[in-house]
Order: sequence, then structure tokens, then C-alpha cells
Amino acid sequence: MADLTELARHHLAAALADEHGRSAELILRDGPMRQSIIALRAGVELAEHNSPAAASVQVLEGRVRVTGQEVSEVDAGRLDALTHHRHAVLALEDSVFLLTTVTSVDSSAGGPERAR
Repeated sequence: MADLTELARHHLAAALADEHGRSAELILRDGPMRQSIIALRAGVELAEHNSPAAASVQVLEGRVRVTGQEVSEVDAGRLDALTHHRHAVLALEDSVFLLTTVTSVDSSAGGPERAR
């Protein structure tokens, strides 16, 4: 079982020391689902990239902006479904987030749904 608090602390320290300002690790793989912890120094951006079949971002520390067809800011403690379009992620503060992706799904399943 992963200790997200300890992983966040470790990866944020690594991102702050890294010349590119980032650190990441795949922490869980289950069939088509992947969960990765990603830390970014303030001002660092993950360049625009294609979206997987389904994805969400849960910010553990800091605040990030997800840009693309829609723009959203996600604060610590928040969970947001990612768009199905190309997008980028910018750290507005030193940030750590849990990225959950599903690499293949039934295309008839539709888009993300929020429980609340």
C-alpha cells in the first residue's frame, strides 16, 4: 500500500532539486488503469499532450492549471476529471498530484461523469 503523504514529500523534494523541476513515479498498475504521482516546481509545465481514454487528477499539495479546450485550476484536496482533448498542466505553486489514467475503455462508455 502506498503512503501518498510520504511519496508526495519525496517527489516534491526531488522536483525542487531537479534541473527540469519535475519528478514522477508510476505507483499502481491494474489492467488498463495506471496511477502516477507527479511533482512539479512552481512555473513548470507538462507540455500539451494527448489525453488517455479516461483520466483524473487529484492535487495532493499546491495548485495546478489544466489548459486545453477547457481551462481549470485544481487546488490541493480537489479531484477533477481531465478532458478527452489535448491538454497541458502548469504548476501554479510547488505541486504534487495523483494522476489516474485508463489506457483503454469501451468507446461507447461516454465521457467522465461526476458523482456529485
